[in-house]
Amino acid sequence: MTNAVYKKIVVAVDGSATSDLALNEAIRLAGAGDAEVLALYIVDNGQLMFDVAYYDPTPVMHALAESGERALAAAAQRLAAQGVRYETRLVSEQAVGGDIAGSVNEAASNWGADLIVIGTHGRRGVRRLVLGSVAESVIRQANVPVLLVRGQAVEG
Repeated sequence: MTNAVYKKIVVAVDGSATSDLALNEAIRLAGAGDAEVLALYIVDNGQLMFDVAYYDPTPVMHALAESGERALAAAAQRLAAQGVRYETRLVSEQAVGGDIAGSVNEAASNWGADLIVIGTHGRRGVRRLVLGSVAESVIRQANVPVLLVRGQAVEG
């Protein structure tokens, strides 16, 4: 029997160094308590939702999905190497285009997660205001605890 607080951990991955740090933390938490991890990649289709004449976004969507599959394969390899029970999931269809945070929270809820682990890029100042923050939006919408793993701060 284990005394782990978390049994089902969702970790958002995107192939970045910051999401690698989040995956490290999810692995650490899962290993400490024999939890299961869902490595989740959300395809950002928000940029493709605009209707532009003579433009077929299909090749771009395929490329984004392939990038997600690579990120999930890398996460799966790391999880397996650490002996962590895991699943991977690629979300390419979002209820609202570009709502990555909503998709993370929806997947976590549907999977029965009791923790979300996500990296934050540490943007500050104008860059944060202009670019927004997926991690911040995940926190605002979440129904379960969210663990933020800080990447290297970026001034701006």
